[in-house]
Amino acid sequence: MFTGLVEELGKVKTVARGPLSIRLTVSAKKVLADVKQGDSIAVSGVCLTVVESGDTWFTADVMPETVDRTALAGLKTGDTLNLERALRVGDRLGGHIVSGHIDGVGTIRSKQQNDNAVIIKIEADAQIMRYIVVKGSIAIDGISLTVVEVGSDWFTVSLIPHTAAQTTLGLKRSGEPVNLETDIIGKYVEKLMGPGPDKPPGKSGLTGDFLQQHGFIY
Repeated sequence: MFTGLVEELGKVKTVARGPLSIRLTVSAKKVLADVKQGDSIAVSGVCLTVVESGDTWFTADVMPETVDRTALAGLKTGDTLNLERALRVGDRLGGHIVSGHIDGVGTIRSKQQNDNAVIIKIEADAQIMRYIVVKGSIAIDGISLTVVEVGSDWFTVSLIPHTAAQTTLGLKRSGEPVNLETDIIGKYVEKLMGPGPDKPPGKSGLTGDFLQQHGFIY
């Protein structure tokens, strides 16, 4: 689990491509302070496992499923990445609960200055938009952000100067892809509200009787 608070910007050192997979080596510093083989690091929002590391770099394997679902497929040497180590028990949860499991790729449609903020408009498909709500949380390239506006196939977020300066969103331009992870709580609520294995289609799995039976209401 991660918080969506980026610790540092890394650089792509090498990209070794297999038929469907990638072996990615990233230059970094801060996230390597206590790293060991098998640790998880969010790389622009994608949870990857460290398989090798040195004083200034780490290597991770990107499997075909991850290549297909994320913007990591288009990485090249020298690209900048958002990096965050996994959350430790007892740490402050300053962002929101981020799993590092990307739902899909969105596209930056516009960036507009608004006083000290940058408003970014992102286009996404319907499967992602269904979980995006005004003032809800969204992880964009691993950055925990608050949704400002929502349209039929787009939403906007607002960056403070610190976020623009310390993450890749300050560098990206219109037309570029971004990794999107919607709020995991919304997905679980949708699952619970749907029909269960012992319920006929169209009947909600979450009812007043269920809530009363389990002590949520009296």
